[in-house]
Amino acid sequence: MTKDKIEKLIAQLTLQEKIGMIHGNGFFTTKGVERLGIPPFKTSDGPRGVRKDFENDAWKDIGLSYDYVSYLPCNTALAATWNRALAHETGKLLGKETRGRGKDMILAPGINIMRSPLCGRSFEYMGEDPYLVSEMVVPLVQGIEENDVASCVKHFALNNQETRRLDVDVEVSERALREIYLPGFEAAVRRGGAKGIMGAYNKLRGTHCCHHDDLLNNILRREWGFEGITVSDWGGVHDTKEALMNGLDMEMSVTSDFDAYYMADPLIRMIEDGEVDRKKALAKIDEKVRHILNVMNKLHMLDGERSAGGYNDYDDKAALRQTARESVVLLKNDGNILPLDRKKIRKLLVVGENANRQHAPGGGSAEIKALYEITPLLGIQMLLGGNTEVVYKPGYYNEDIGNIWANTGESENGQADSLNQDSGTAQVSSEEKTIRQREMNEKYLQEALEAAKDADAVIYVGGLTHDYDTEGQDRADMKLPYDQDRLIAELLKVRPDTVVTLVAGSPVDMSAWLADVKALVYSWYAGMEGGIALAEVLFGAYNPSGHLPETFPLSEKDCPAVVLGEFPGGDQVVYGEDIFVGYRYYDTYDVATAFPFGYGLSYTDFVMTGIRAEVIEDTAESKGVKVSFDISNIGNRAGAAVAQIYVADKCPKVKKAAKELKAFEKIYLEAGETREVTLMLEREAFTYYDEASGSFQADAGSYMLMLAKNAEEIVDITEIEFEV
Repeated sequence: MTKDKIEKLIAQLTLQEKIGMIHGNGFFTTKGVERLGIPPFKTSDGPRGVRKDFENDAWKDIGLSYDYVSYLPCNTALAATWNRALAHETGKLLGKETRGRGKDMILAPGINIMRSPLCGRSFEYMGEDPYLVSEMVVPLVQGIEENDVASCVKHFALNNQETRRLDVDVEVSERALREIYLPGFEAAVRRGGAKGIMGAYNKLRGTHCCHHDDLLNNILRREWGFEGITVSDWGGVHDTKEALMNGLDMEMSVTSDFDAYYMADPLIRMIEDGEVDRKKALAKIDEKVRHILNVMNKLHMLDGERSAGGYNDYDDKAALRQTARESVVLLKNDGNILPLDRKKIRKLLVVGENANRQHAPGGGSAEIKALYEITPLLGIQMLLGGNTEVVYKPGYYNEDIGNIWANTGESENGQADSLNQDSGTAQVSSEEKTIRQREMNEKYLQEALEAAKDADAVIYVGGLTHDYDTEGQDRADMKLPYDQDRLIAELLKVRPDTVVTLVAGSPVDMSAWLADVKALVYSWYAGMEGGIALAEVLFGAYNPSGHLPETFPLSEKDCPAVVLGEFPGGDQVVYGEDIFVGYRYYDTYDVATAFPFGYGLSYTDFVMTGIRAEVIEDTAESKGVKVSFDISNIGNRAGAAVAQIYVADKCPKVKKAAKELKAFEKIYLEAGETREVTLMLEREAFTYYDEASGSFQADAGSYMLMLAKNAEEIVDITEIEFEV
């Protein structure tokens, strides 16, 4: 359909029909206009898969079987692969199943920067570094939108905490906003072609982000050229006039009084009562409808030529397993305890509730009605078969122990109440619950310790659950819940060779036992194939290649948001750490960490050497740098390394981080193989945001280019003179 036809369509719409298109007529749908062939616009939650269906006007599961879907690795797991191709494959599957369910927009991906390890929704995001986020979100968005489905990148912007998320006012410098918090969104729009952007709940400098003129009109549309639909977070609108004038296209919420939404009857009354200039108001409404119709047209919703989508097939399962495999991060392997030799293990003890727990149903709006989910315990049993006796002991007590479908009530209860403001942090248990927890923990601890004595090997699978990694609340601290620190420490006393595996969506404090553990593996909420992928890594069927997408601090007290800024703050939260988020802070201020950004071990060894750089001119009359180096696999098995290039300004004119990630590549090598790798650094790799000019600037001068295995392990350095 041409632009002229879309304009003619707009001219035929009544005001009531237009209003119906710009606000919810159900929890996940707007009104269509049947007489003109305009269908309703249907959305679905979906960072980890297409969410189950609810009744149109009640948060009640429809209870049918057609909405079982693939459970995808969470975005943190995806980022931990450092593999752009897997991001694309994951997006393709998400888009295919979204279309297969008859949806028009999937409310994904989430890309807010992990400012603090305590943020309850960290598992939905892609880490602490804007470059890594940008590189992973672009292929993910492109994969989604290959299926005549719109992505909806969220939450724009600065939704970096759940505490008081509905009204907290963020105060941040323009430089930090532009260098840290916006690049992922810009990449998703400019390079990824995202057709949807979701506004954040919080305020920025006094104005709610869902109707923020500077964010939605100036930056998103005028600067970045966004032509898609801006959607409010559910309940994120607070003012009719601001929503009308400041760039929001579609208002959605969690209450069933749809005609009472700000952009529904109140907007009509505002126009009729003369509270706004009628001509300007009608032009703004037409603009919103135009954006919606343009996206509908691109999705072939108006011409009948649309993709039908589909459901998970065998190739999709293989892609999900590969993503899960590559997300697993090997943190310690002293004495080469891993991989375990299955031929030598006749009796295996698996300890920890997370070994037997399914996580798909939890986390808030990221919950999934999964076709299946392979737990670590199931994955281990599948891999070992009947020649090994697998003994399971929970080790610690959880109220939902034995109920692997914990959190299923969240949809029916929590979603409807999600606009009720509370403390935003996990609540302390009652005295009765605390006593029961202590008694049962002691019982389960002793059972696990006794079982460990005669096992050939012990694997511990603990970590967090979606009681902690969840929408609507932040963690109070980084400590492992359920007295796991004591359990792990006691296990290591009985069996120093215990393999500790943690499943979580964000960092935890490991200081109580980190020095004593020899084999440590970090997994995530890794999707429906996550359990078998983890088992394959533990027993050597797959060589781990995951790398951390965020720094693991020793404690939340070391986090720059706490040391230099405010977290979680009160009515207002000041980002006093400015650009020094994540490794930019730990590196620049020489703060010790548990594990640095970009860290990850392998069962083989890699050597990266010989970094060399050449400044080149490109066709856009700007400069770039071609970086080359050699990488060798000097071990005895095939594997993958993540080569990382950091840039450091030797004589900065403004305060900068000690170094910043500006390129990376995941490289697969056979044992004994050597390869030359070449990466390009564009001009943007040498820029910073100059607040005086309101633009990104690159200064001429000397720059160090660092070849690294992670943010703390630099293996080679070269220098260049960069002329602007």
